[in-house]
Amino acid sequence: MTEGKNGLSYADAGVDIDAGNALVERIKPAARRTARPGTMSGLGGFGALFDLKAAGYDDPILVAATDGVGTKLRIAIDTGHLDTIGIDLVAMCVNDLVCQGAEPLFFLDYFATGKLELDQATRIISGIADGCAATGCALIGGETAEMPGMYHGGDFDLAGFAVGAMERGADLPAGVTEGDVLLGLASDGVHSNGYSLVRKVVELAGLGWTDAAPFAKGTLGEVLLQPTRLYVKPALAAVRAGGVRALAHITGGGLTENLPRVLPDDLGAEIDLGSWDLPPVFRWLAETSGMSEAELLKTFNAGIGMVLVVAADRAEALAALLADAGETVFRLGALRPGAGVQYRGRLL
Repeated sequence: MTEGKNGLSYADAGVDIDAGNALVERIKPAARRTARPGTMSGLGGFGALFDLKAAGYDDPILVAATDGVGTKLRIAIDTGHLDTIGIDLVAMCVNDLVCQGAEPLFFLDYFATGKLELDQATRIISGIADGCAATGCALIGGETAEMPGMYHGGDFDLAGFAVGAMERGADLPAGVTEGDVLLGLASDGVHSNGYSLVRKVVELAGLGWTDAAPFAKGTLGEVLLQPTRLYVKPALAAVRAGGVRALAHITGGGLTENLPRVLPDDLGAEIDLGSWDLPPVFRWLAETSGMSEAELLKTFNAGIGMVLVVAADRAEALAALLADAGETVFRLGALRPGAGVQYRGRLL
């Protein structure tokens, strides 16, 4: 082939195809360690295959979820702490899937950046593989986009796509009724929502990411990058044990907005705010900004990352099962006639 008159290449425009190919080779071992029954193909094809029969399903219903990490990415980029942000990406998708009663089966990621840096991208995608391996979800594909002019100064964005399955008729919520008990599972901090407000509060406090965190050991950046907790395996164990009628992943909108999503129109949740202790990070955010309790409960998880709605006669056994699986469990309250979430007591 003859070259054009000016001899320009794609690399001259800022896109390095060779770097993209090198990244695929680097991350193949990370993807391989997430293999599970049903995995059929490795990275590199135009599409990824998955065998539902090999995964053990007879009459499966597929469930899909997609999400990102939000402006928590800004802290990861500014601090260079990139190893756990991929766990957040996986968690935001698979924690949603399990709320439908589905087992996460496979995951695909989308990573976009202005200039592909192999070490940076490898660390990020290795974190995604960590999240997948921890939840039994195979990383079977993805896309890396080098987009000069769209992202600047080391900026990047992440999106994730998870697919799960359940046997027909096993979908949640199901059978939710008055008197059902609310079991809350502790969060590992702020998780991956509300970070535009978090960053505003940090700015208001006059702090930087390398300053000591006022509420915990470590730098502010390190503490705020604590990854989202992965609830999949304990939650699925509880579902399979019987008595779980609904699950709510507490993300943006907090308890106030997320819990009603899994309740019938004629039932509301009554929650005792004294049933758990507000973690120090949320107390600091509220006190530093003058945030109201209502705003706190509508923006952040406030220390509760997942809520299970369970039959009253199964609450004690399921709480014990979840505790044995490593979760910190709080009995938050119960369902009553009405709508929305009613709070008793105080957090602040």
